[in-house]
Amino acid sequence: MKNRLLILTKGELQRLTKYNVTTISFVVAVVWFLLLFFIDDIDIFSSMLPFIVIVDATMLAVIFIGAIMFFEKTESTISTMLVTPVKNSDLILSKAISNTIHTTMSTLLIIIVFYFVKDIEVVWYIVIPALVISVFFHSLLGFVFSFHTKDFTSLLVWVMLYSFVFIIPTALHFFNIFFKGDIWKYILLITPSQAALKLIEAGFGAEIGIEFFISLIVLVAGSILGYYYYVLPKFKEYAVKQSGV
Repeated sequence: MKNRLLILTKGELQRLTKYNVTTISFVVAVVWFLLLFFIDDIDIFSSMLPFIVIVDATMLAVIFIGAIMFFEKTESTISTMLVTPVKNSDLILSKAISNTIHTTMSTLLIIIVFYFVKDIEVVWYIVIPALVISVFFHSLLGFVFSFHTKDFTSLLVWVMLYSFVFIIPTALHFFNIFFKGDIWKYILLITPSQAALKLIEAGFGAEIGIEFFISLIVLVAGSILGYYYYVLPKFKEYAVKQSGV
């Protein structure tokens, strides 16, 4: 099983290159770099970077999984895989793992550049696992969106709705514009974006407190429960539907 998963993961990484997802990631990283590079105020920069990192890591994770699922649908790849000995769990995990590796590396590129250019504080042994956990969770979320959309455009609509419901409240609280007060920092932790942000903040030197551990539980438990009780069962239904059976 391990060898099969390794082979599938390697193939998925190659597929990301084939579909130009790797190129898009690099372009997005350059855009974020240009946006942040010209911020001279170190306080503004220090507050912007964690938020930009988490938006880049989580939203791209969802979109990239959706893109891969869409391309496979048009090429009838999933229906072909149904007649092979490969398990649905292998297909899901290989896509999630490859997307996690790819997106984490892409986001780390931004952090590494500013680590040298702006001399920022980075706790590598926290920020890397935080990125992996956050990206993996949102990769699984990408499957959920794909199951309920007919094309890539409708997937982007779902991503926009997700942003309005989860990302924007997190941003308003983070920049102290709305949802002010200590109560909101705990209420918003039930949202994946806020939980991911708290993990990432710790990777940039923020104090590790109860919020960090709650966030960790939310994302890890959400990934495990979401995979076993929704993504895996729903994937079989999705695959059969795509095969035309």
